[in-house]
Amino acid sequence: MAKVTPSIVVACDGSKQSLHAARMAAELAKALGHPLKLLSVFPASKAERLVISGVRPEELEEKEEQYGREVFDAAREAVSGKADPSEVVLLKGDPAHEIIEYLEANPGTHLVLGRRGYSMVRSLTLGSISEKVVRHATGPITVVSE
Repeated sequence: MAKVTPSIVVACDGSKQSLHAARMAAELAKALGHPLKLLSVFPASKAERLVISGVRPEELEEKEEQYGREVFDAAREAVSGKADPSEVVLLKGDPAHEIIEYLEANPGTHLVLGRRGYSMVRSLTLGSISEKVVRHATGPITVVSE
């Protein structure tokens, strides 16, 4: 049986909530001696809006990479001095679905993510990414809320 290497993975989107979660994940990684990984998902809805607005398919990849650079740079700055991320992972698609699939493919992962705290009506009608992930993920998850 292959040995599972535990890691702390923080879901990042550039929001202040995700940066707060990144700081907490860095502290957790440092305390446990586990590697810290940064994970972000370029939302399919954003890609669709860009294509509708006239962005050509070859430009879309550049927009995705730019999104990843901006999100990961902000997260690296947030964890600076606490932990050095060992890996960055940029996925594309529905954020909740992609995060859940990543967790299933990477056993031993402890996910840390921020909660935006949308209104009760919005959470009930649309659901939140953190709620969907908590409901369907199979590993340990820490949801950080301010």
